Amino acid sequence: MLREALNGQLTTVLNAVAGSVQLQVEPVGRWFEAFLKRRSRNISASFQELEEEETLSEEEEDEELTLEEFPLLKTLDPKDWKNQDHYAVLGLAHVRFRATQKQIKAAHKAMVLKHHPDKRKAAGEQIVEGDNDYFTCITKAIETLSDPLKRRAFDSVDPTFDNTVPSKAEGKENFFEVFAPVFERNSRWSVKKHSPSLGAADSSFEDVDNFYSFWYNFDSWREFSYLDEEEKEKAECRDERRWIEKQNRASRAQRKKEEMNRIRNLVDTAYNCDPRIKKFKEEEKARKESEKKAKTEAKKREQEEKERVRQEQEEAERILKEKQEEEARKVAQQAKKEKEVLKKLMKKERQRLRNTCKSQSYYSENEADTVRMMEEVEKLCDRLELSSLQTLNEALTSGNKEESKAALAKQVEEVNVQIQRERAEELRAQQNRAAEQSGGGGASGASGRGWNQEDLALLIKAVNLFPAGTNARWEVIANYINQHSSSGQKRTAKDVINKAKTLQKLDPQQKDEINRKAFEKFKKEHSAVPPTVDNAVPSERFDGMLLRKGSQKAVGSENNSTPWTTEEQKLLEQALKTFPVSTAERWERISEAVPGRSKKDCMKRYKELVEMIKAKKAAQEQVAVKNKK
Repeated sequence: MLREALNGQLTTVLNAVAGSVQLQVEPVGRWFEAFLKRRSRNISASFQELEEEETLSEEEEDEELTLEEFPLLKTLDPKDWKNQDHYAVLGLAHVRFRATQKQIKAAHKAMVLKHHPDKRKAAGEQIVEGDNDYFTCITKAIETLSDPLKRRAFDSVDPTFDNTVPSKAEGKENFFEVFAPVFERNSRWSVKKHSPSLGAADSSFEDVDNFYSFWYNFDSWREFSYLDEEEKEKAECRDERRWIEKQNRASRAQRKKEEMNRIRNLVDTAYNCDPRIKKFKEEEKARKESEKKAKTEAKKREQEEKERVRQEQEEAERILKEKQEEEARKVAQQAKKEKEVLKKLMKKERQRLRNTCKSQSYYSENEADTVRMMEEVEKLCDRLELSSLQTLNEALTSGNKEESKAALAKQVEEVNVQIQRERAEELRAQQNRAAEQSGGGGASGASGRGWNQEDLALLIKAVNLFPAGTNARWEVIANYINQHSSSGQKRTAKDVINKAKTLQKLDPQQKDEINRKAFEKFKKEHSAVPPTVDNAVPSERFDGMLLRKGSQKAVGSENNSTPWTTEEQKLLEQALKTFPVSTAERWERISEAVPGRSKKDCMKRYKELVEMIKAKKAAQEQVAVKNKK
């Protein structure tokens, strides 16, 4: 930098300033070497500070070292060297962890020159032989403080460090005076070199937030290996050394946890007592309330605007609706008038038709035809439209009696044909709906065709014969139908299920019609059999006994045509069990046990039951064989 020219001096430019040139500098030197050592050894920040202190500036190296004599040095027990204050032993109690390695070496040199056993012996002092002399404590002190790792371990448990945490009562009275020195004292354990200060009462929110963020995420290098109770070097074997290491790690972890709890307790206490936090919270609360109030007002204005728009829309809709209702009312009134006129005309034409037919005695000669024609006339009145009625009335009044009778008959015939057509279409629609419900598609529609009255009767009989709970019930029913049907159609279990569902969905009239047709066909094919329907089937527990006794022949010629009821069926089964084959006059006694039934009735019923059970078993056995295959 050029100096300012004095009065009378001239400034002369000798040469132009050269442009800046970018040079590539390699990281070399003792500072970079110290950095590489720290990174390769993965040591903490405090240890880095100790290494940096070895290479202090010349001003720090030339500082005059002042030692403080430890008055209790000669009273120390060499065997209890681990509990001694190494800084005090070397006379560095006033410097402690801030002492450099040069100061430690100089202090040790001074202590050796003064307290070495040879020096004291030459001065005529009585010396204790071996390691029991207090000079051993000086040796242990230099061994601990000259090694960075051992020194860090000793500094972590510095006996002069104050670990106390102020209480809330102390902090609320003088917050900054109480907590500032505590945080400054504990900042020596931070891995990061520069820790933020507590600040003052007028500190900004960013500074306060940065301070508490630092301490809530505090990373301490403090470790407690110096307090290990066991030394692994004294172990006699590898297993013992491992056990000692395990015990030491556990104790260190416990002390580290307690230390972090202490730091967290300190930060929590300071945070709760900090008046700035209370002020920031009140400001934040006031800001949120103001924002909430502004938001509420904006929302209120928006709601008012929406309400105003809604009211305008409702008013417009109301006016439009009233206008439409008025127009609809006028249209309805007009339609009502037209309907009333049409109704009157219809009533007039119907009455005209009745009067005309009545005056001509309904164009019939006898009473039976008169009643029938009266019904037909009423049917015409109900179904013909106004134009048709008017045309018919004109035809009846314009021609002679024969022409009028022909016109009336023609109209009646047309109406009857139309009624029959509508009924046929309705029936076809019902059948189509039933077919769709039963199968619903091409494959099922094909299987649904071919169900004649015989197959329907067999289906109904098989459903009653094989009740719910029968093993492979629908396969057994399909097999039973295939065995006894003469249609040649092979039914599957799916076909049977679909048809059964269709029959269940039919209305009672259709069910009665199907049963009636099935019975008529059965009556035609079995004209010798009395027209009875037997709904009583043998019980499941009685099937085995009937089959075992099925070889016994029973023939009857005449029998009671009354159907067997369920109660008579139970009495017959009980009598068959009560009177076995060896019983004399067995069938007479069985007939006596069934009131109203003769011997021949019981024998014939027994034969029918045997045939029924055999057919049932055969169907079940066939399905079982198919399943095994």
